[in-house]
Amino acid sequence: MQWLRDMWTREGPGIPKDAPKKNGLALFAEILVREWWEMVKLNILFILAGLFVVTLPAALAAMARVSVALVEDRNTYLVRDFTEAFLRYFWRATAWGLALAGALAVCLYAIATYGAGARDNLLLSAPLTIALVATAFVAVLACHLVILMVMRDLPALRLLRLAALASVIRPLPALAALAFAASLWLAHILFYPVSVFMPATVNFSLGMFAVAFGVHRAAVMVLDLPNATQPHREPHARDAL
Repeated sequence: MQWLRDMWTREGPGIPKDAPKKNGLALFAEILVREWWEMVKLNILFILAGLFVVTLPAALAAMARVSVALVEDRNTYLVRDFTEAFLRYFWRATAWGLALAGALAVCLYAIATYGAGARDNLLLSAPLTIALVATAFVAVLACHLVILMVMRDLPALRLLRLAALASVIRPLPALAALAFAASLWLAHILFYPVSVFMPATVNFSLGMFAVAFGVHRAAVMVLDLPNATQPHREPHARDAL
């Protein structure tokens, strides 16, 4: 049974230290080829951890933590890292999951309401457009927030502020990642029943990896801003001397 234990606990493959550094889609493809088996196992772990539904936010956070490690080419011990992240972020992820799900529900309701009304009243096209933009922003904000949450322990308000800042600075990579994740599910629907095993093998983990890869640069940028993660301190009188 040693081979079975090693399959889940051994370190993932690395890259040669002298290999030329790749960027963009080339780097995405390189990591995907190198870590595809880890992603399959990560997908299975996510499904098992999210079976109770209420554990879905924590399972997403744990999957995001492992995905960030893959993007940063750090050694991963899949079961250990996933379990530790699941327990560590359980309550925070659940709270943020409820808040973001509520915000998305309001946005989608507004789209449905104004979309139905815009057929008869063109004046409702303006609030419909606003609802569409707000929905896209909340989705992008959610992507940055979950990645920032697993990259750095921050107070809730500072985390939200940095996620919003990252969403404004670089929204397009997050939107592209979300479009890629959606395309996985579209392929599952279009090629069913040939694609029947896609959700069980790659859809969740590959989608999260795309999100982590897409928003990682923006997350690093906002975390590196001067005093971005430091508590605000009022200037003391003697500091002005």
